[in-house]
Amino acid sequence: MRTLLQYPLSAIFIVQMYLAMVILAIYWTPIAIFRREAAFDAVQSYCRWVRRSAAFLVGLKSEIRGDVPDDEVLIGAKHQSFFDIILIVSVVPRPKFIMKKELLWAPILGWYAKRLGCIPVDRGKRGQAVKKMVADVKAGKSWPGQLIIYPQGTRVAAGAKRPYKVGVGVLYEQLGQDCVPAATNVGVFWPRHGILRKPGLAVVEFLPRIPAGLSVEAFMERIEPAVETASDRLMAEAGFTVKG
Repeated sequence: MRTLLQYPLSAIFIVQMYLAMVILAIYWTPIAIFRREAAFDAVQSYCRWVRRSAAFLVGLKSEIRGDVPDDEVLIGAKHQSFFDIILIVSVVPRPKFIMKKELLWAPILGWYAKRLGCIPVDRGKRGQAVKKMVADVKAGKSWPGQLIIYPQGTRVAAGAKRPYKVGVGVLYEQLGQDCVPAATNVGVFWPRHGILRKPGLAVVEFLPRIPAGLSVEAFMERIEPAVETASDRLMAEAGFTVKG
């Protein structure tokens, strides 16, 4: 019976998820206009709501593993769907993102992204985008927090392979900060496209830090195998067969 209901329950979950975004924005935005800290309170309360409602409506529970960073670090995270963003933001105290420039125009999301100190980049300009990324991040360092970047540059379906882009290595070197890799299996239950949300245990795992001071090449050699190996392990734990 649960299988038959999964599609309509998923649809209900998605509708209420966006309705909750609007309701919470109406409540928090007047406060966040005058007090920037309220913007973090707003997005974290929303993310916690999504986690709770996913568990209740579609049976998708979630868990955070590893040491959650609370200092000024770079987080290099596996990105499989919107849900891994939800999980990370629900626990990281001062999250900000390297994000597509187009998202600044998204209702609600765009304004809050600016308020959190997110860094917009034009991904179509490659080398210029990386240089601007570094300059913008440095300019925003008066707003301490955890800078989250997706080394593969986009959402990647569970089990799919996509190369890691050098932008994360350039940021790591230029900022001189530790990097906390983060693995996930959320794509097994919450795919990039479609409405179906499957029951299970979605996990984001913060991995051991990569200390500041490595070369770009040495850093890239460490982050990709760390994140991919841990993500494959989490997906296998969830019953997903990862092809070699």
